[in-house]
Amino acid sequence: MYHNTDGNIMKHIREELIMGLRRERAASDRVLHVMNRIPRHLFVSEALRFKAYNDISLPIGFGQTISKPSIIARMVHALDLRGNERVLEIGTGSGYQTAILAESAAAVVTMERIGDLHDRAKKRLIALKYSNVQFLCTDDFNDVPGLFHSIIVSAGVETLPGEIFNKIADGGNLVIPVQGRSGHDIKKFIKTRDEYIDSDCIGEATFVPYIKG
Repeated sequence: MYHNTDGNIMKHIREELIMGLRRERAASDRVLHVMNRIPRHLFVSEALRFKAYNDISLPIGFGQTISKPSIIARMVHALDLRGNERVLEIGTGSGYQTAILAESAAAVVTMERIGDLHDRAKKRLIALKYSNVQFLCTDDFNDVPGLFHSIIVSAGVETLPGEIFNKIADGGNLVIPVQGRSGHDIKKFIKTRDEYIDSDCIGEATFVPYIKG
């Protein structure tokens, strides 16, 4: 797992961001503690590093973004991870959220359809010594092994894809942005046997669209 080695200035700015998220009650202390360990500035271009600890989304190329820290905090918090889960992330992107998941769960499988983003995130996370992440450059769920306690989707859908629900183990959960009246409603679903309970609306945000193929 990653251990802080970045400079004192970045560390101080990151701590200010986390204090703000704590005041907003964006997530549990457990999630915020993990986020305080992870250098978000290493997951964006050097030209944007001075903005890395603002609570904003930032471009990462190929029409994709790294989500606002407050949105990531709320979504990861909603998964209610305790450290022994197997998690599927759909949309690796920069790899920043992947790192948070890797610090919070036993194992993470992360899918990214854009080859350059996949390669960049994989190289970065291996350099940061995350050994519990499996990287898949695909959007085909036939390439994804097994079932998962938790699934988190980093792109917005218009309708809920059944193939995602089929990857959730009984008692597991899904956090996914679903098209609303304006932007996306971030929804949490819980699987109970053959039923899916729409349990919570976590908030609203605008996400890049979920694209398959």
